[in-house]
Amino acid sequence: MDVIEAKYNEWLKRAVEYRAELEAMDADGKKEAFYKDLEFGTAGLRGILGAGTNRLNIYTIGGATQGLADYLVSQKKDATVAISYDSRNCSEEFARYAAAVLAQNGIKAYITEALQPTPYLSYMVRHYGCDAGIMITASHNPAKFNGYKVYGPDGCQVTDAAAGAIFSYIQKVNIFDVKAANFDAAVNAGKIVFADVTREYLDDVYARSVSKNRDVSIVYTPLNGTGAYIVPQMFGERGFKNVQIVGEQAMPDGDFPTTPYPNPEKAEALKLAIELAKKTKADIVIGTDPDADRLGAAVRNGDGEYRLITGNEMGVLLIDYIFSHSKALPQHPVVVKTIVTTDLAARVAESYGAEVREVLTGFKYIGEVIKKLEQKGEGDRFVFGYEESCGYLSGTYVRDKDAVLASMLVAEMAAEYKAEGKTLGDVLDGIYAKYGRYYHRTVSFTYEGISGAQKMKEVLAGVRNNPPENIDGSPVVKAIDYMTQTEFDLPKSDVLSFKAEDGSKLIIRPSGTEPLIKVYITAATGGEGRIDAILAQAKKFM
Repeated sequence: MDVIEAKYNEWLKRAVEYRAELEAMDADGKKEAFYKDLEFGTAGLRGILGAGTNRLNIYTIGGATQGLADYLVSQKKDATVAISYDSRNCSEEFARYAAAVLAQNGIKAYITEALQPTPYLSYMVRHYGCDAGIMITASHNPAKFNGYKVYGPDGCQVTDAAAGAIFSYIQKVNIFDVKAANFDAAVNAGKIVFADVTREYLDDVYARSVSKNRDVSIVYTPLNGTGAYIVPQMFGERGFKNVQIVGEQAMPDGDFPTTPYPNPEKAEALKLAIELAKKTKADIVIGTDPDADRLGAAVRNGDGEYRLITGNEMGVLLIDYIFSHSKALPQHPVVVKTIVTTDLAARVAESYGAEVREVLTGFKYIGEVIKKLEQKGEGDRFVFGYEESCGYLSGTYVRDKDAVLASMLVAEMAAEYKAEGKTLGDVLDGIYAKYGRYYHRTVSFTYEGISGAQKMKEVLAGVRNNPPENIDGSPVVKAIDYMTQTEFDLPKSDVLSFKAEDGSKLIIRPSGTEPLIKVYITAATGGEGRIDAILAQAKKFM
C-alpha cells in the first residue's frame, strides 16, 4: 500500500466528519488531497477547504493550533492569544475550534464575537498584550480557499524564524490526537473571552485623518467580506454622508456569489460597484477584500466613465496627499515600500524629504521596519508603507495593511481634491507630468497540484541558469537573486530581479500563499505596448 492510500485509509477510519467526502474521492482526488501536508510558513496555512492532509479542515486547523500551543508553552507560562476570522466558509468554526484547543492547553484566548478584519486582529494582539494572534482568512482568494495566519506579539505576521520554530512543533503533532475544550464551558470559565476593541481601534484609525473635507459621493463594496459593518461605521462616524453600498455584495457571504475572485485589485471585482456609480454619478468607488486589508478604487472622469486606480498608483497618490496636506509630519519621515512596488513612490516621497526604505514582498517586512524604528525611540518617523497589491498603512497602531484606514484616507483625499476642483485622476496625471510615468503590470502563472509544484521549481531554476541579458532590447545592468545577494540587509527570498539600462524591470517570484509564479513588469519607456513585449519575453520562461 502506498503512502497516499495509507493516509486516505486512516482518514476514512478516523475523520468521521468527512467520511462522505472521502468516500466520493476518485484516484486523482485522493492524490491531490493526500500527496503532501499543508505547508506552514510565514503566511501560516492556506489551502482548499476539504478532507485530507493537503486541505484545510478541522484536523489541519487543530494540528496547527496544537503546535502553536506547544511552542507558546515552551516560551512562557500564562500565554494569551487573540483570534479573529473573516466571512469565508468555515471561518467561524475554525476560529472557535482554535480557541478551544488553546483553552485545553491552558492558554487564554481573546476571540471576536463576530467577524472582523485582519488589521483588527493585529490591533487586538497589541491591545491585549498577547503572545500571538490567529486570523482565519484566505484574503482575496476564491471561495474554495481558507487560511490560518499567525501573528507575533508585535501584531506582525510571524517572522521566518518564529514560523520555523512553530512548524517544528506542528510536525510533532498527531492531528487525530488533538483535544479541544468545550467552547461554551471555556467561555463560562473565563478561558475564552469574547473581545471587542472596535472603539479603540477606530479611534486610532481616525487619528491618522489628514483633512476635514467630506463633500464626496462614494459607492462602497465590501465584496461580501468583513468590511460590511466596520467600514460603513467608519464612514458614518467620520461624516461621509453620501455613501451607497452595493446591495448584492453588502452582507458577508463565503460563497462570494457575484465575483469568483473577490480581489479589489481586479476591475471585474468592482464591476457591480462601478455600474452603481454610473447610475448615481458617484465621485469614487471603493472596494475592500474579504478580510478588509486591501483596497481597490475607481474614480469618475469628466466624461462620466470610471478609471481604475492601481495599487501602485493609489500608494503614490496617498504619499503625495499625506505629505502635501498633513500638518503633523515628523522630522526625518520614513516611507517604506516593497521591492515590487513602483519606483515612482520613492521619487515622490524623496521630493518631500522622506527617507525611503525598500523591503521584501509581504507586509510583515514593513512591520519589521516600524518595530526597529520604535526600538530606537523613533517610531513616529514612520509615515506610510505600502505594497503594490493594494495594501496601505499610515501610523503604527497596527502592523498589517489596513483597508479600513485606507478607505478613510482615500475618501477624504477625494473630497479634499474635489474642493480644489480636481479628481484623483487629475492629481495622478499631474504627478506623472512632474515626475515621469512608469507603466506596470503583474501577471500570475498558475501551477496547481503535484505536477504544478514541480513545474514551478523548474521555471525558477531555468531563470537562474539562463537569466535574461536584456529586457526588450535594453541591456540588463543589475540582476539580483534575493536567495544569494549580500548587498542589501534583507532575508533570503526566492525572488529574481532584473533591471535594464532604461529603467525597465522584470521581477519573478513564487507566491507565498498560492500555487502561482508572479511576474512584475515595469516599462520605463514605451507605455503599454512595451509591457506587452516584456511579458512576451517573460512567457518564454514559463
